[in-house]
Amino acid sequence: MEKIEVASLAKINFGLEIGGRRSDGYHELTTLFQTVSLSDRLVFRPDREGKVSLAGDMEEIAWDESNLIYRAAFALKETAGVEQGVAIEVQKVIPPGRGLGGGSSNAAVTLMVLNRLWGLNWPARQLIRLGASLGADVAFFFYGGLCSGVGRGEKLEALPDLLSGWLVMVIPDFALSTGQVYQLFDALPASLTSRDKESKIIQFLKRQDRSLFRQFKNDLELAAFKIYPQLAEIKQEMAKSGAELSMMTGSGSAIYGFFHDQSQAEKAAERLKARYNYKVMLAETVGRERYREMLLTGA
Repeated sequence: MEKIEVASLAKINFGLEIGGRRSDGYHELTTLFQTVSLSDRLVFRPDREGKVSLAGDMEEIAWDESNLIYRAAFALKETAGVEQGVAIEVQKVIPPGRGLGGGSSNAAVTLMVLNRLWGLNWPARQLIRLGASLGADVAFFFYGGLCSGVGRGEKLEALPDLLSGWLVMVIPDFALSTGQVYQLFDALPASLTSRDKESKIIQFLKRQDRSLFRQFKNDLELAAFKIYPQLAEIKQEMAKSGAELSMMTGSGSAIYGFFHDQSQAEKAAERLKARYNYKVMLAETVGRERYREMLLTGA
């Protein structure tokens, strides 16, 4: 096999409710993960000398042994006792530090592809377990589509495609530190967050009431907006543009708006491009069946 080329998709969070701190230092959370059409491209070539090497085209990312892609490949090689190596090239589109899960997606895709390339035939649950040890969001990208996530986000339930639509994504030219955002979050009064309140996400899944979807919120926004107040303004402008839901994804800094109608999303994107100097991208939700096709075909 000369090479394997695959797409590695981004995600957004439809709501992110943060609970108390766990004994392992993480917070309990409830969220809905959704894959979206924004994607990187990864190319895998066998290395007959048994080395793992990594190269990419985005300067702000370290393409060394600290990179999650390298760590995933090396962990699988060591755990499975593989003598073969791999050279991985990444054409990067998903920017890091914006809450879009690009690094986690890349790591999950790497494990899935190398399982095939190296002829390991590990079952999915074994790969997911290894992926979850690398990062909290990695496990989600073995499922794709829409999933509920609880715990650290690694306890997942695959859901039907309840929330299909178009997304306008404003991607600021700055990243946010997840650690800093959570540190500020911990200083917030519990009354301002979802802590000790009934989960709107769980209610929505039980009742599938669209009015509850519009009430979703990301508890980390309060902290992130203290660091960069302009993010709050972008969220408001997204809502003014007609988005059914406007929200920061993950720990930021990307802000998205969710639209049912493509033409309305396109108009909103043009409006926001005219207002901000940041990158504005149009994407759509990707359901589980299509996600799996994209993983197989690279399309």
